[in-house]
Amino acid sequence: MGARFFKIAVVYFVIAIILGIVMGITHDFSLTSVHAHLNLLGWVSMALFGIFYHLYPQAGKGGLAKTHFWLHNLGLPLMQGGISAMTFTGNESLVVLAIIGSLVVVLGGILFALNVFKHAKSS
Repeated sequence: MGARFFKIAVVYFVIAIILGIVMGITHDFSLTSVHAHLNLLGWVSMALFGIFYHLYPQAGKGGLAKTHFWLHNLGLPLMQGGISAMTFTGNESLVVLAIIGSLVVVLGGILFALNVFKHAKSS
């Protein structure tokens, strides 16, 4: 599971870098929030999840890890897509997509926390 999280983290990293470059070239920084969240929730968090699952491979074998992976990777694009769509269209009602995506990510984060407390034992 660690490798799966690392691979998707790198995808988010590349997307965030490209978005940052595009914003710099166009001098349009309206998607700064999306850029930051892709870096933090996509690249950094996913890489840290990957490290945890690499260090505790038993934690990655259960349903908690798989459900966490899918919740995070469904919620994050939904959240960032909603914010992007809202920014581009000015349609504030699209905030519901960001809210739903955020809640899905939070649920995945709770599952990760449960998995950490279940498998990361003090020595």
